[in-house]
Amino acid sequence: MKINSFCLACLIRMQESQIRKFDDEEKKMRYMREILAFLSSCNPDLSAPALVKPLARIYEKYWGKRDSMAEVKKEFNDFLLSMETELEKQIRKHEDPLEAALCFARTGNYIDYAAVKDISKDKLLELFEEQEQAGLEKNEYESFLKDMEKASKLVYLTDNCGEVVLDKIALKIIQERYPDLEVTAVVRGEPVVNDADLEAARYIGLDRVVKVIDNGSGIAGTDLDDISDEARNEIETANVILSKGQGNFETIHGCGLNIYYLFLCKCDWFVQKFGVERFEGMFVNERRIPQ
Repeated sequence: MKINSFCLACLIRMQESQIRKFDDEEKKMRYMREILAFLSSCNPDLSAPALVKPLARIYEKYWGKRDSMAEVKKEFNDFLLSMETELEKQIRKHEDPLEAALCFARTGNYIDYAAVKDISKDKLLELFEEQEQAGLEKNEYESFLKDMEKASKLVYLTDNCGEVVLDKIALKIIQERYPDLEVTAVVRGEPVVNDADLEAARYIGLDRVVKVIDNGSGIAGTDLDDISDEARNEIETANVILSKGQGNFETIHGCGLNIYYLFLCKCDWFVQKFGVERFEGMFVNERRIPQ
């Protein structure tokens, strides 16, 4: 999905917010001018997540390495791990535990420091409560189940830390329901924002549930032109792909593969595109999304 005016404005706001704490106004102006010059001349076919990487290099030139998000990632992984047993019990009580697991995994997409600036544990718990009544879009879910019955291989594209604990529960239930299915979870290849990488996947025990590989990329998404040959082969040979989060949607949408996107609409562009409220959940297939 190529960048649009919403994404461009958001990227500019993000850059300014990151330097607000610094005092040198002249240096801040030089930095913002370089950011604007880069964005005005960049390839217009690139997605917003793909542009974050070169923007980070400009940031480091002026301000050095960004503060690590390791503590935030661990905090939310630990928070969700502390609830994992109870959440799994709650999910398994539903009439359709798979649908419930996917709803809860979708809710975990709230934990996104690239799109949500006021993340709170209380809001996350409030969203969990709403999942008691929530469900997936009926026709799309029925199509998903039909595809899963015929599938021999599933690839699950993960997104954020914390959220990945809920992905783990969903993947456990998927494997129980489809015991002959080959399942691979794909995480980021480098630390980026609060996204899950191999270290996080191992920390929360995802590797003890399914095969986990990293995508070899430092982009906050899944850009088929930037990921490793191994990850691309896994994705392109899968019968069904479950893709979590806005960043994955932004980078892989348009490829034409059999992808079911699972995310919360967290920014203005997604809210407008899908005609929903902020934080409303989506479950849509790549091949049936209106262009």
